[in-house]
Amino acid sequence: MARRVYFAFHYQNDISRVNVVRNSWLTHKDRESAGFFDASLWETAKKNGDAGIRRMIQNGLDGTSVTVFLLGSETARRPWVRFELEESYKRGNGMLAIRINGIKSLQGLTSANGENIFATFTINDAQGNQRYLSDYYSLYDWGLNDGYRNIGTWVEQAAKAAGR
Repeated sequence: MARRVYFAFHYQNDISRVNVVRNSWLTHKDRESAGFFDASLWETAKKNGDAGIRRMIQNGLDGTSVTVFLLGSETARRPWVRFELEESYKRGNGMLAIRINGIKSLQGLTSANGENIFATFTINDAQGNQRYLSDYYSLYDWGLNDGYRNIGTWVEQAAKAAGR
């Protein structure tokens, strides 16, 4: 079953790399065989101010079962990406992160590895101990882990881990 997925990313730095991932379904028979439907927002929200961006993110997450964080060199520190993580966690979405820095930009360049966004957030476990989200959510590399072939599987695993 194809899942409705929200993609979170740093638009300015990574849009050409992001589009490789988001459009990977086009070479499959259909979206169902690709394993996901893209429900993320394009960066048209900036003209609406902070409240408008917050609302657009919340509306964009409605009806999704998984949030995929596409990690470039600066993604984990972007305030709106961090908000997308907080909202996704609150909603109980399955989550995963994919490093996309190895995908060449339109200029033919790759970028440095950025932080794992899940290693920048902590929660309290059942015993009250602080744990990083990276203890619970997976990180993949688009190139090294053959994202083109595996993204549908990763999305399904994240959804099932979240009980979706």
